[in-house]
Amino acid sequence: MDEAQNLTPHEVKTIITRAGEGTKIIFTGDVYQIDTPYLDSQSNGLSYLIDKIKHHSIYAHIRLEKGERSELANLANELL
Repeated sequence: MDEAQNLTPHEVKTIITRAGEGTKIIFTGDVYQIDTPYLDSQSNGLSYLIDKIKHHSIYAHIRLEKGERSELANLANELL
């Protein structure tokens, strides 16, 4: 699920609660690139998911330290 920072907590729950046995779901996103005006870095579905499930053994979380798109994309992310 790419761009998961633009999902609401309800949408994340909807996706995960439909998972069958053996399913692996990967959410990717950057909470500093939210395009939805009614979400912020704390209220979006990706942050909600991380907060609620972080202590469970079937969950893993990787945080990348820098953008991998381009120098222009990184600059825009910092300044705009």
